[in-house]
Amino acid sequence: MPPDDHDGRYGAVLMLFGEGPDGPDLLLTERAHHMRSHPGQVSFPGGSIDEGETPREAALREAWEETGLDPAGVEVFAELPELWLPPSNFAVTPILGWWREPSPVDVVDPDEVHAVYRVPISELVDPAHRIAVRHPSGWLGPGFLIGDDKDVILWGFTAGIISRLFDFLGWTSEVPDAPQRDLPGYMLQGEPCVRDVPTNTRFEERR
Repeated sequence: MPPDDHDGRYGAVLMLFGEGPDGPDLLLTERAHHMRSHPGQVSFPGGSIDEGETPREAALREAWEETGLDPAGVEVFAELPELWLPPSNFAVTPILGWWREPSPVDVVDPDEVHAVYRVPISELVDPAHRIAVRHPSGWLGPGFLIGDDKDVILWGFTAGIISRLFDFLGWTSEVPDAPQRDLPGYMLQGEPCVRDVPTNTRFEERR
């Protein structure tokens, strides 16, 4: 949780569940590989909360800006507590939504987004796609392999939320012998991104 006296920024991300061609899925984006911070990192659509916005409004706006998602087709059903990202100095509110009326999504701005994915839940919970990701700093955390060829690494903050939430819901089982993978070089350019997984978060709907 964010410290009470933090002076960081506020952001929101949209954790959007839908019914895709391969069953229930989750909307994810891959950041452009040349970005200064977190290049190539797979993440939920999201970003900074503008003045006067609620976290829900910010998450939906960012999703529209990044993927072309029509916010009118999204039913928000939960808002998780703020999670703290010390490397980015961000307090982030995850917004959970159901894609009641799906709309086309794709890369809107290649300078920000490299790819857009609708990842089936069945693939995320499959032990064959679960890995442990190792950062050069020595940090080790949960990860997933996604994409058509399962060659895209989902790790860090986003993987931590997915892992903890799915564990909380009883959708996943422990994979004690998950293979370890090092991050590719393009993910290590720019600002460092380490120790940003919420390892002991309690997921509860905000009252």
